Amino acid sequence: MHSPQKTIHYEQYEFQKWKSFDAETVVEAPVSLTVNGEAWITFMCTPIQLEALAIGFLYNEGIIETIDEVAEARVCQHGDNVDVWLNHAAQQPASWRRTSGCAGGATAVDLLTRQNISLDRINFAVAADAVGGLIEALFESQSLYQDTGGVHTSALSDGEKILVSAEDIGRHNTLDKIAGLCLMNNIFPDKRILITTGRISSEMLQKAARLNAPILISRTSPSSLSIEMAERYGVTLIGYARRHRYNVYSNPQRVGL
Repeated sequence: MHSPQKTIHYEQYEFQKWKSFDAETVVEAPVSLTVNGEAWITFMCTPIQLEALAIGFLYNEGIIETIDEVAEARVCQHGDNVDVWLNHAAQQPASWRRTSGCAGGATAVDLLTRQNISLDRINFAVAADAVGGLIEALFESQSLYQDTGGVHTSALSDGEKILVSAEDIGRHNTLDKIAGLCLMNNIFPDKRILITTGRISSEMLQKAARLNAPILISRTSPSSLSIEMAERYGVTLIGYARRHRYNVYSNPQRVGL
């Protein structure tokens, strides 16, 4: 198995002086996905929670709907392949499109034409002053980041506490891992709020909508397309979230005054 972190040595220049340091850095590694014995795609990822990454990716791509469709998911001995066996046939997409995700995201979902997602019916609100607390709870869940830096973290909350969290060098991978962990552990709260350290691009918004999370909070910015998609899908999109301030870009009715 790969470790998610690696010891490195570096030289630091500061105030006209050099210093030597040993430190931990996050690992980025290629991990392939095999479905029913057929090689599908290679993730560039942090090699932890790999079964969740594979299962969540298949869910977010619409290949599976429930964990009952997964007969087996196992990581190979060397940690560079996840072998998923489904209890039904699965057709590999004819092509994968590169996304704006860091560490090289890919999807076969047509984000621009997918029209069958609507979260408008989900009617609950988060208190205006609770958003900052959720961001703080996200930061507290960052165990790998505290050791290495350089990773993204995403978490699913019910509005009161963090239910599950995932870390990875790729922000899109964190939401695939969240989806996989929810499926594997039967975590489907009535209220679903996603919080992430990553920028909200179109594929991040699509994955949040696929998880039926009507509120998506990020500590950084959304893209123009993600804002358009949030309006279309009925997602409340919050960016630049800090403890005492944030911006609401779509569907502000879910943020109680």
